[in-house]
Amino acid sequence: MNASFELVIFDCDGVLVDSERLSVRVDAIVLAELGWPLSEEEVVERFVGRSQAYMESEIEAHLGRPLPDRWEEETRPLYRQVFEAELKPVAGIVEALDAIDVPTCVASSSSHERIRHTLELTGLYDRFAGRIFSATEVANGKPAPDLFLHAAGRNRVEPAACAVVEDSRYGVEAARAAGMRPFGYAGGLTPAERLAGPGTVVFDDMRELPRLLGGGV
Repeated sequence: MNASFELVIFDCDGVLVDSERLSVRVDAIVLAELGWPLSEEEVVERFVGRSQAYMESEIEAHLGRPLPDRWEEETRPLYRQVFEAELKPVAGIVEALDAIDVPTCVASSSSHERIRHTLELTGLYDRFAGRIFSATEVANGKPAPDLFLHAAGRNRVEPAACAVVEDSRYGVEAARAAGMRPFGYAGGLTPAERLAGPGTVVFDDMRELPRLLGGGV
């Protein structure tokens, strides 16, 4: 691979694990039960790539009332049940990781608990253990650059030497804001045109990622 990148930062949901489709399905059910019916397409547009804290604040603002005290405890098992039954790695990601020969890490809007759970379910956790960063560690989630800058700092790599692999528009916006090179994976729920932008490489086959990274384009 081209030496232009010293670190490849991966989002988790929708990039490493094929969880976005499952999460959005459950999100739509949960939101409807709360009194805010949204289509799966609307859930993608509003929330994919954003933190849990952001989603909760938006729900409360729309409903005009706080969420129930035990809301997260009551809904978390719904996601876990679906993940444990259906979650798989993103197609081609294992082959891509095997071919990438520069350091990698994970920087996700999800909590550490959820990141670990989904990576363990898909057999990917050991590839990233000790190099996993959550939006819960920074002041501002995506599309702010905080999380990616935090990951780069902890890995002692300058932002300009980092590639970021994302599948949401908020994620690629965060990478651009951090001064990193975004690679927008369009094989999931977000259309390619929502990922495209300055300096961004958009692709739809994860097996192509090592070649794209190696080209440094």
